[in-house]
Amino acid sequence: MLSNEKILNYYLPDDRIARFPTSKRDNSKLLIYKNNCIEESVFSFISNFIPENTLLIFNDTQVIQARFLFKKHNTIIEIFCIEPIFPSDYTLSFNQRISCIWLCLIRNAKRWKNNCMLSCNLNANTSLTVQKLKQTHDGYLVKFTWNDSNLTFANILEQCGYLPLPPYLKRKFEEHDKENYQTIYANTKGSVAAPTAGLHFTNDVFYSLEKKHILIDYLTLHIGAGTFRPIKSKIISDHKMHAEHFFIKKKTIEFLIKYKQVFAVGTTSVRVIESLYYIGLILGRENNVLVSDINIPQWMPCFIDEAYISPQKALENIIDYMNIKKINVLSGTTKMLIMSGYKFKIVKGIITNFHQPRSTLLLLISAFIGEEWQKIYDYALQNGFRFLSYGDSSLLIP
Repeated sequence: MLSNEKILNYYLPDDRIARFPTSKRDNSKLLIYKNNCIEESVFSFISNFIPENTLLIFNDTQVIQARFLFKKHNTIIEIFCIEPIFPSDYTLSFNQRISCIWLCLIRNAKRWKNNCMLSCNLNANTSLTVQKLKQTHDGYLVKFTWNDSNLTFANILEQCGYLPLPPYLKRKFEEHDKENYQTIYANTKGSVAAPTAGLHFTNDVFYSLEKKHILIDYLTLHIGAGTFRPIKSKIISDHKMHAEHFFIKKKTIEFLIKYKQVFAVGTTSVRVIESLYYIGLILGRENNVLVSDINIPQWMPCFIDEAYISPQKALENIIDYMNIKKINVLSGTTKMLIMSGYKFKIVKGIITNFHQPRSTLLLLISAFIGEEWQKIYDYALQNGFRFLSYGDSSLLIP
């Protein structure tokens, strides 16, 4: 079944990729797709198109300055931190003093021998030393060591790291990107890419949503470097999704049970919310699942009878589990790939940007609205919409 799945493609002219955001976040264009019709507006008016008593879920992850640049002879070695390994907990890793180990991608890795240390000075008394430990199938294990116990790894990232702009922007990091490439509600450090659907929101937009009795709530999914990677394989079954860590409060899951109209801001929010169905299904079958074992594999939706339990029952199973374990935040990982044929369990509307050709994000959108994705993207290309991370937005309601 998977080998016959289409990899979605379209022609994206280079000049349609937004290199910079609009001068004001909510001045971006908004495409609305509802009842098989397309209309245009400005993002500042988005509350006009969202029904009252909708639950709107955001991803509050915060982008970290995950890129380190070291000069070795005449070569720049770029180290891109992907996820913490020791300790593996994000909060613990950011609070480490003296050393920690991360999974990293390395540019010019062949120029950096395993027994060679890279180093830089933070100031006259403090230095950072980096050691490449070993290669894995996902990248390299890299040990960071510094000689000032007053500094945490979060401090090291702030002082030495650079914000990891998407490679398709084809430009260098600029100081204003520190603010522009971060949602105004970013709260939990860990992502190497922004949840870009949220970049359009301002305090004025939140106020307009509140006036319309639209409930706002948050989850966290730390976005990995895989979000930048197009599908390079000839068939989708050969494409490998990377695990991404998520956290969601019990209160949020209770809201998901209560509200029948759930909209997700961004594909990352969609993946967490829809993963909850399968988590609830697993917890309904197995009573001895450990908190540390909650993870959803890439192809799970393809091999599960989706009529097994209702979405409400799945969410209730999670609440029961959290009550038994006496936890208020559910954490885990998801690799779930959503593609055509997938039946959405909880999400009824998506706010999202326009995505890369041959991307898993475009697959998710096509699963949500069907073949109409092509009509929407053709319209956006023909009517001056800006694409990708700093581009314009859409509201999709099948």
